[in-house]
Amino acid sequence: MKKIIFTIIAVFVLSLGACAPRPASGSEDGSQAEVEGAPIRVLAANSFLADIAQNVAGERVKVESLVPIGLDPHAFEPTPLDVAKIADSQVLIVNGAGFEEWLEKTIQNAGGNAKIIEVSAGIAMRQPGENEPEHADEEHAGDPQGDPHFWLDPNQVIKYAENIRDGLSEVDPAGKEIYTQNAADYIAQLQELDAWMRTQVEQIPVERRILVTDHDTLGYFADQYGFSVSGAIIPSFSSGASPSAQELAGLIDQINSTGAPAIFLDVASNPKLAEQIAAETGVSVVADLYTHSITEADGAAPTYIEMMRHNTLRIVEALK
Repeated sequence: MKKIIFTIIAVFVLSLGACAPRPASGSEDGSQAEVEGAPIRVLAANSFLADIAQNVAGERVKVESLVPIGLDPHAFEPTPLDVAKIADSQVLIVNGAGFEEWLEKTIQNAGGNAKIIEVSAGIAMRQPGENEPEHADEEHAGDPQGDPHFWLDPNQVIKYAENIRDGLSEVDPAGKEIYTQNAADYIAQLQELDAWMRTQVEQIPVERRILVTDHDTLGYFADQYGFSVSGAIIPSFSSGASPSAQELAGLIDQINSTGAPAIFLDVASNPKLAEQIAAETGVSVVADLYTHSITEADGAAPTYIEMMRHNTLRIVEALK
């Protein structure tokens, strides 16, 4: 089996100067919030965050995504145009916990004071399960030092909505009542999503609730819905890392010993290694999960909630 080397692209960022956010003007009737006569510019780091934030912002603020739909955020490299977008925004919404590998250097080079809302603030990072394979992030310099994929458990996204509500209310105090109501409505939708996901997972026999993924992504999902994590092709929280031949051989052994029925890949992942492993182990490959991006409006996962519904159905179909 050939070792596949994934090159981590170095991020070169131009200098950025951003003005500190000032209180927004605007009424509480749902009209668009403004700063000095112009709409508040809110930028989310990626598409699923933009969708979550838009549900909280409602019609008062337009939220744009920095990372284009369909692009793996782990592979994102800010361009001069992206830097300009950040410079032109009053608010930048990020996942945090090391997920945006480009963020710290960008902000350091920028020296800007735009309001940064870290949606994962206050969420405890998971600890690997007792029988989970050894993690290799320590060997891959620059990788997140812990699992930042909180959003793949909708219960954690409740905290995202609360943090976005509070951050937008700080920048735009006149809109606090709107953000508070919108966040409450969206949290109710997240709770309904969680209940629906639990009923779907019940179709899977307990002994088949085993997950193997392209890289370490579904830990929080597994913890919440009673799955075990058998391993990942890239034993890292970042898809930019590269598996060794020894790690791949270990994954094959792990699949054979646990009886994992399938390998689950994000739609943006290269399926070649998974297909090679499947040929040796006899498992199936599910290559159309949306774990890091939503789709366009006419796609299978145009919102965060639809993304999670799609992923749940695909996992249940493969394992039940």
